Amino acid sequence: MPVVAVIDYDMGNLHSACKGLEIAGATPIVTNDPLELSNADGIVLPGVGSFDPAMHKLRANHLEQPIKEAIASGKPFLGICLGMQILFESSEEGQESGLGIIQGQVKRFLHEPNVTIPHMGWNQLALTQADCPLWQDLGNSPWMYFVHSYYTAPVDNKVTAATTTHGSQTVTVAIAKDNVMAVQFHPEKSSTDGIHLLSNFVRMLSA
Repeated sequence: MPVVAVIDYDMGNLHSACKGLEIAGATPIVTNDPLELSNADGIVLPGVGSFDPAMHKLRANHLEQPIKEAIASGKPFLGICLGMQILFESSEEGQESGLGIIQGQVKRFLHEPNVTIPHMGWNQLALTQADCPLWQDLGNSPWMYFVHSYYTAPVDNKVTAATTTHGSQTVTVAIAKDNVMAVQFHPEKSSTDGIHLLSNFVRMLSA
């Protein structure tokens, strides 16, 4: 089975991500060891919490450069939730610079009457990259589970792989560029469609 390095930087419970990857047919290894990142078939960067603490912990664990090197090597890389946001250059949530893998900023949802922040619950995706491997055999409008108060705003709309609507705002909730993919929702908590997405990612590791 393909080995997936799940990056451990003390931001959130990694158990559910590992469980989802196991069901999807991978062998997950929770690690902050750069050597294990370079040896893995693929990498998952999960995360729950706030932008600045996440970047502080990544840098304290000397993981910023190994992550960039792993991405540069071309191996499949999947960011999940906060793990998607820190791929960007900066966030309205904090002062730290992000990894800068994707040009753009993380922004807070607008306050609107009768619209709850955080955006929490099930939402339907509008897929904008039909050929993105993550979407294979998922249909045109899969449902995924979200918990977030901030969303990513890439400079180049071509990297947007899916959007969803919350209140009056239609926002990017998945990106794909070369070997880098990331999703704002939690596939490991998104029932059949979410596990199918993870299976699509795992399938890429054996291609």
